[in-house]
Amino acid sequence: MSALFLACPLAAGFLLDLLFGDPPEFPHIVRLFGFLISKLEFFFRGTRLRGTPVKSTTNDTNHTNGRTDKTLFVRGIFFCAAVLLISAGAPACLLYFAYRLHPAAGCVLETLLVYQLIAVKDLRVESLRVFSRLEAGDIEGARRALSMIVGRDTKNLDEAGVARAAVETVAENSSDGAAAPLFFIALGGAAAGCLYKAANTMDSMIGYKNERYLYFGRAAARVDDLLNLAPSRLSALLMIAASVPLGFDARGAARVWRRDKRKHASPNSAQTEAACAGALGLRLAGPAFYEGALEEKPFIGDETRSIERCDIIRANRLHYAASMLMLLLAFGIRIVILSLI
Repeated sequence: MSALFLACPLAAGFLLDLLFGDPPEFPHIVRLFGFLISKLEFFFRGTRLRGTPVKSTTNDTNHTNGRTDKTLFVRGIFFCAAVLLISAGAPACLLYFAYRLHPAAGCVLETLLVYQLIAVKDLRVESLRVFSRLEAGDIEGARRALSMIVGRDTKNLDEAGVARAAVETVAENSSDGAAAPLFFIALGGAAAGCLYKAANTMDSMIGYKNERYLYFGRAAARVDDLLNLAPSRLSALLMIAASVPLGFDARGAARVWRRDKRKHASPNSAQTEAACAGALGLRLAGPAFYEGALEEKPFIGDETRSIERCDIIRANRLHYAASMLMLLLAFGIRIVILSLI
């Protein structure tokens, strides 16, 4: 089998995502990862700990149902390893037998997996629902649509706040939804993409610094940070490059990215936000409410102009262009790797 043939699922899966997105009635691999994570969490924490918060203390040695915080941390490591092993191992085995059965069968299966690992269109669809509600003057509808794609409180946001939050989520998720999966698929095929997506899903479910997951979810959060180190920065650079043909401020994007790329608790989340803010000439992030509590966050970018609802469309154009560039790069990397094997 030629390297070009084996690399085709990457491009074909990307095209399927652009055409169809993720139909809600269609079985999705990320929901399967979520089911696996829920079941394995129950197994590794134990039945008595289900729904019981972890009590964090100053000396870090108090027991919760007879278990130390250190024990929960160790259990979290084994839990994380089990999730990643199953999530990557099962698709790898299926792909191996599919390709052994017939190259076309393997190609079709890998295309379907790639299709489900990428979320370029869905991010656009969900964010443009917010735009359409703002365009119609329906601020309550815009807040409801926004609440489906962000974790912050939305009920008190004005039009500018809603638009800003939508732009931020497009910028941040451009890496998680497109660049990062493509990066890992380029390196190791759909099985590697599954490993990344499982880690990302695991972080979104248990990677919180709250009482329940402070220790048990720490390994999952660290693994997700590690896996996103390279693709988040690559995604930001591609956004800067994509700003040129789109007529956005590429120099501003590069300047703000260099200055503000670390202005986030996560080492990765501010990378694409900073590039997008600079490209569009906006100030993003800043203080926000989460579950009724104000969380102070630094601002990213410069407020060279006031944000407007059309910036949601501009952010999506940047997201699409950067994703296309990532596809071309990933396809080339995949061909080179397959040629060397």
